[in-house]
Amino acid sequence: MSKPLAGHKIGFVGLGNMGRANARHLHEAGADVVVWNRSPAPAEAAVALGMRRAASLPELAREVGPGIICINLTMTDVVEQVVFGPGGLIEGLHPDALIIDFGTTGVPETKKFAERVNWVDSPVSGGQVGAEAGTLTIMAGGSEANFQRALPIFQAVGKNITHLGPVGSGQVTKLANQLIVAQTIDAVAQALRLAELSGVDPALVRKALLGGFAESRILDLHGDRMVRRDFAPGGRATLQLKDVRLMSQLADSVGLDSPTLKNSLAQWEKFVHEKHLGDLDHSGLFRLYE
Repeated sequence: MSKPLAGHKIGFVGLGNMGRANARHLHEAGADVVVWNRSPAPAEAAVALGMRRAASLPELAREVGPGIICINLTMTDVVEQVVFGPGGLIEGLHPDALIIDFGTTGVPETKKFAERVNWVDSPVSGGQVGAEAGTLTIMAGGSEANFQRALPIFQAVGKNITHLGPVGSGQVTKLANQLIVAQTIDAVAQALRLAELSGVDPALVRKALLGGFAESRILDLHGDRMVRRDFAPGGRATLQLKDVRLMSQLADSVGLDSPTLKNSLAQWEKFVHEKHLGDLDHSGLFRLYE
């Protein structure tokens, strides 16, 4: 098996559904991977696969030295705390170290982070399925030099890799992606429920639409979940709402007035907070129409 990352020491912080798979791919590509996770069980599982566990974030940073640290965290404030807070990476971070942020993080905050340390924002699309398969779409923002440093990492975890421009460009692109995803999930949910209420089998409707202009990965994968009422979380609705909030803030900051985005935000807020269904998969938005 090819080991393109042999000789690389890489830190990895955040071993959730996405991070766990990404860290494993880096390990399998030959890297010496040092992990840290807030809860111990995922870190222990990584050690069982042959990775090493740091006792603290500063220790992980010192272990990696001038190398690369990947973070795969869910919330902007958590990213800031893990990197720059008390007991954070910054306390052991080498001046030449590079941080790759695989999460969806606020655009203004990302730009501020990059003023303090070497930073590449590289949010991903493809979900847990893409992470497990190593086929993620990666949207990267950062200097050309930092992107080139990060590229071998990206090639180990993804397939469609695009350098969009300076720091923050990757996050803008991910929010554009999520704007389409959030509203398409809603549209698919409405379409399948409309068919069902009209007495037409939604499974057959989905099958028919997959051969036409409405075809999409959301209709394919999430439409199937909706038909089967299988909303076990892959991508939690709480995280979808977080992304819709971020895109709404970005739209306001650049002067984009989008009535459909405002409606989308209202629907996701209702689903998560009024219906208390935020722990379901985001395809569970279908439940709003039942």
